[in-house]
Amino acid sequence: MKSATDVMQEIVFAAVIDAVAALKTASKGLPNTLLRDINAIHANATFRDLPPELQAAISESVRAAFTRLLKEGYAIGPKQAAPQRTASAPHGPTGHDRRSRRPPPKGDRPRPGGPPRGGGPGRGPKPGGKGK
Repeated sequence: MKSATDVMQEIVFAAVIDAVAALKTASKGLPNTLLRDINAIHANATFRDLPPELQAAISESVRAAFTRLLKEGYAIGPKQAAPQRTASAPHGPTGHDRRSRRPPPKGDRPRPGGPPRGGGPGRGPKPGGKGK
């Protein structure tokens, strides 16, 4: 069985190729139309903003992706229906989780050869600063 990363990379690559082909079809071979359609795609574009050919290609790619994942043996379903892992290490004070390996925030970390950030001499308001 292929890794999930390999399967997803193949799925995304196929979807991108299909999308480019759909954009070319939508432009009917006219370079200016193709360029206009490509320039119309941006971070705030919605699905309905895309040419109908591209919408159809994306819809088909999504259906094909789910079919491919199922064929490869991956389970797909709502988050609530996902099986819970019981073989993992316990979390909490006695177990390890990802958060426990993070270093403390920078403000709490001592500087090499000096006091922790945010404290120490020279920090804070200067005496007589506002009354002048």
